[in-house]
Amino acid sequence: MKLYFAPGACSLSPHIVLHEAGLAAQTEKVDLGSKKTASGVDFTQVNPKGYVPALVLDDGTVLTEGPAIVQYLADQRPAARLVPENGTLPRYQLQELLNFISTEIHKSYSPLFKPNSTPEMKQAFIDLLNRRYDTVEQMLAKHQYIAGDQFTVADAYLFTVTGWSRVLKIDLLSSRPNLAAYMERVGSRPAVQSAMRAEGLI
Repeated sequence: MKLYFAPGACSLSPHIVLHEAGLAAQTEKVDLGSKKTASGVDFTQVNPKGYVPALVLDDGTVLTEGPAIVQYLADQRPAARLVPENGTLPRYQLQELLNFISTEIHKSYSPLFKPNSTPEMKQAFIDLLNRRYDTVEQMLAKHQYIAGDQFTVADAYLFTVTGWSRVLKIDLLSSRPNLAAYMERVGSRPAVQSAMRAEGLI
């Protein structure tokens, strides 16, 4: 397999899952501005959508979209317990969480990175993020991880996008002790450290 990533982008989530599952895969960095890979390939030939992550399987099939990729990877190594078994209610609840992170949190960060977003627009999305993280804070009051007391692919995704708040200098942690402890807990996992090191983030 080969994972195409951009350092610190949402592709960090499947990168973490690769390390957590102990799966062998090549990785290749993508310049999202030029749409060129580290080896000079036009990335839009790999993923016509033009964004990471993209996972090329051994047979040449290309998977895109982080929530799909992380579940595929986790299903390759069931013993790692990164996802509940397919067809069970906990699996659907995990998919519920992945959708929440994707649509309500991940996408709310996107306008904050765009230079043409007005200050008013940015503040509206910051306010939305704060409301969403209030929900996350309540969820984390009950468990060590977002889906319970077992680390799952949803944690790889939530940790990745929440890390963007530091880059944007948005303080989400000082008023949310559960979230602050969670970010410390996930960030200290050896596999998470390995993935971040591989991307040059630490």
